[in-house]
Amino acid sequence: MRILLVEDDELLGDAIKTGLRQEKYTTDWVQDGNSASLALKNEIFDLVVLDIGLPRRSGLEVLKELRDAGIATPVLILTARDTISDRVQGLDTGADDYLTKPFDMEELVARIRALLRRSSGRATPLLTHGDITLDPASHQVVRAGTTVELSGREFAILQVLLEFSGKVMSKSRLEEELYGWSSDIESNTVEVYIHHLRKKLGSDLIRTIRGVGYMINKE
Repeated sequence: MRILLVEDDELLGDAIKTGLRQEKYTTDWVQDGNSASLALKNEIFDLVVLDIGLPRRSGLEVLKELRDAGIATPVLILTARDTISDRVQGLDTGADDYLTKPFDMEELVARIRALLRRSSGRATPLLTHGDITLDPASHQVVRAGTTVELSGREFAILQVLLEFSGKVMSKSRLEEELYGWSSDIESNTVEVYIHHLRKKLGSDLIRTIRGVGYMINKE
């Protein structure tokens, strides 16, 4: 899953980005409000972690513009302001959750998982399809009671396809989910990971929609 991190504090931003990547989230980081608005206009993200006190444009302005454009991407606000009125303002502007600084990385990740689960309409934390179960928290995949070892990017592709089961995901969208703004993308990388997933989880799990992309049928 792909996250946009908007945080102007160098040390905190680097720590959050590192922590989220350790949790297998593709994380792109910008440090001011204008850059955040530009990224959100031109890219697709699964979730935004948004600081309020940003240079050039406040986080609340970025959030209002996002919601005014009809974009429903989940937004988790980070704020050093802990008064009730500040929290209410953020939520009323369109935030889905907030976290007051300083915070524990474990709590941030748990809140992200909850927001992603809510945005996909799931009531439970696990993703299931037939005899396959994926646990986003433990990064484990089980098939018919047996744990299946997946690489980080195999896991990421499987999670995205399960989250959006019944919808076709284009190759370019999957590349964005895997790499974000990273430049180390090989032309056949998605095909290779899809091939590995089919070998490990069954050849009929992931459908190829020629000229469009890949999908897992909705049960």
